[in-house]
Amino acid sequence: MTDPNDDLFSAARSVIPGGVNSPVRAFGSVGGTPRFLTSASGPRVTDAAGREYVDLVASWGPALVGHAHPEVVAAVQEAAARGLSFGAPTEGEVELAALIADRVRLGDVRPIERVRLVSTGTEATMTAIRLARGATGRDLLVKFAGHYHGHSDGLLAEAGSGVATLALPGSAGVPAPIAAQTLVIPYNDPDAFAAVFAEHGPRIAAVIVEAAAANMGVVAPLPGFNRLIADTAHAHGALMILDEVLTGFRVHPAGYWGLQREAGEEYIPDIIAFGKVVGGGMPLAALGGPAEIMDLLAPLGPVYQAGTLSGNPLSVAAGLATLRLATPDVYAHIDAASVRLASALDAALSAAGVTHAVARAGSLFNPSFRATAPRDYVEAQAQESFRYRPFFHSLREQGVALPPSVFEAWFLTAAHGDEELGLIEAALPAAAEAAAAATLDAR
Repeated sequence: MTDPNDDLFSAARSVIPGGVNSPVRAFGSVGGTPRFLTSASGPRVTDAAGREYVDLVASWGPALVGHAHPEVVAAVQEAAARGLSFGAPTEGEVELAALIADRVRLGDVRPIERVRLVSTGTEATMTAIRLARGATGRDLLVKFAGHYHGHSDGLLAEAGSGVATLALPGSAGVPAPIAAQTLVIPYNDPDAFAAVFAEHGPRIAAVIVEAAAANMGVVAPLPGFNRLIADTAHAHGALMILDEVLTGFRVHPAGYWGLQREAGEEYIPDIIAFGKVVGGGMPLAALGGPAEIMDLLAPLGPVYQAGTLSGNPLSVAAGLATLRLATPDVYAHIDAASVRLASALDAALSAAGVTHAVARAGSLFNPSFRATAPRDYVEAQAQESFRYRPFFHSLREQGVALPPSVFEAWFLTAAHGDEELGLIEAALPAAAEAAAAATLDAR
């Protein structure tokens, strides 16, 4: 009797390029057959063979309150009963935009006055860049090697996420003149950052940066680095685009910016991009900033952006329900669970004698198979990544679902309780031993 996952993957490859609709899902870096999921509830997912796993992917972040939370599902069902899409404004859009703007504030500091809803994180960052160029009248963009900001042209050079997983330098199909508008420099390197502005400052429209890198593994910004980005950009008349597609509303009620602000790192980004949690698992993303910048978007201004499904009522309903459920208690629970699980991961790998570091940024973490946590893309790539394959499969066989790439963060949810954390902790020693036994040429 064959595994239904194998049959589905075979069928998928006959009609879908590579059998998947997003490259990292193909299990290319870990080997084996991807799991075709049929359902999810709370902290667990179930595959086509009926096998259940404790989930550490959380739909790559959106499932902050757990999969299929009853209140989120009910909100989507109620919205669906009224109509799937209108192509017209809805009251929910106004509520969600206001909620986003209200959450991203600390005290009197409020970096967002206007919000534009879109459908994907790629759309959010693409629009943010167009808006920055329209606001400054400049062309050049600065990005950091290993940071992933979606798959729009000009952003795939030395990118993270699937690009890192597949070891691609960029993407075919991007014309050289477009790629040349993006200046790629090392992350967490103040000297390289100063040098790019010294050479190109008057032509730079914006710097785009993940609030905390989480697509080349978790790589937190060095203390003061995000503030340096904002201060330097503003001194040269450029804008700072803070990409919180992954971290926004995931690590703090006000995103990673809020986490840093509470810790005393004061800076104000010009445009913030959101995704993942803001849509509660449905296709929705957003960008926000001060009125003077955001009002440059059409129909008020000359910077064009549009989308038939922007602000889709089902997605808006899921986003509203999720953000309303994301209370301080939710964040405290996830923070405590991440500390517990990161400590267990570190202990298991240490006991097995595996060279490693557990990299963290807020509640996000993942193992890096090198002696110290990476500070940039070069260091993230310079690890014994071959150890992740057996580590991944050992945990999967014990009922724990990890991201199928060493370059992705692990995600916990408010639904992960003592039982689920205990199951993961019990599975880690065998997985660590599998990593210790791995060899570079193992397949």
